[in-house]
Amino acid sequence: MMNRRNFLTGLTLTGIATQVPVFAQSSSSQRLLKPNALKSGDTVGLVTPASPILKEHLKWIQLQLGQQELAVKVAPHVMSEYGYLAGTDQQRASDINQMFADPNIKGIIATGGGWGSSRILPLLDYDLIRKNPKIFLGYSDITALLLGLYSQTGLVTFHGLLGTSLWNPYSVSWLKKILFEGQAVTFQNPASVRVETIYPGQAQGRLIGGNLSVLSALVGSKYLPNWQDKILFVEDIGEDIYRVDRMLTHLKLAGILDQISGFIFSQCTACTKGEGNEPSLTLSQVLTDLIQPLRIPAWYGSMIGHIRDQFTIPLGIEVKIDTQPGTILMLENAVI
Repeated sequence: MMNRRNFLTGLTLTGIATQVPVFAQSSSSQRLLKPNALKSGDTVGLVTPASPILKEHLKWIQLQLGQQELAVKVAPHVMSEYGYLAGTDQQRASDINQMFADPNIKGIIATGGGWGSSRILPLLDYDLIRKNPKIFLGYSDITALLLGLYSQTGLVTFHGLLGTSLWNPYSVSWLKKILFEGQAVTFQNPASVRVETIYPGQAQGRLIGGNLSVLSALVGSKYLPNWQDKILFVEDIGEDIYRVDRMLTHLKLAGILDQISGFIFSQCTACTKGEGNEPSLTLSQVLTDLIQPLRIPAWYGSMIGHIRDQFTIPLGIEVKIDTQPGTILMLENAVI
């Protein structure tokens, strides 16, 4: 059976070739920081904050970014290996700090996911990052950095393509609208991709979220934001349904679900009842049990996460959601 870490690379180039007290959360009281938009000819930095990548991956990434008319600077430890990590914690954190400090770097892209981003959160120079706001893009395990950077600095971060992702026209079109053109868009699935309403209605708030496994593991740390009136989105891959139930229950017991104003369960790719014929709930039943009683607008199925065609989602901006069409309306742009 494929393990979770292999699942986490399934849609990238590799796929081709006790209750925790809420007081530990960050107040996120600092002002919102928006990075500059990207433009043709800009240089972006590549970092590998989690698991190692292969040489073929790096060539692929450079090719894809070149097709977007971006120059590439590779961080010193992008190809490093330390067991299942891409270098030591100090090396991986140093790469990110250096990219934020370099005035020639206009954006930072994580090459891939896996595991390890949470380990470097205490080693990042948040004062430096706050003074040099830049686009930071990735998803999956990179969720830890998206949330940590936002909670500690107020920087808008971006849940979207990894370097090793499939840079197909659909996903790239959303990336360009958000990061290059600075549009305030409405995210809506094509008609062929159905969404399922959990509880009907509309809600407004700052959009925060990412990979459910990574986010739930950060509960109790200072690297999560204040959740009051936020719109929470989550996604995951390769999880048994009971584990999804356990993680959402963890968010409930920690008081997070009771604070948010809206909820989106994006995609749960290859999430099953597990092996054998043991009885299981469906994902819809879990969401009905845990989310519907909150009586907040909520739906399932938005195109965010470990899927081929995906949105580029800004964390930290004000949005309005509507469950009936399953839309996320940006009420402000995410870059300047």
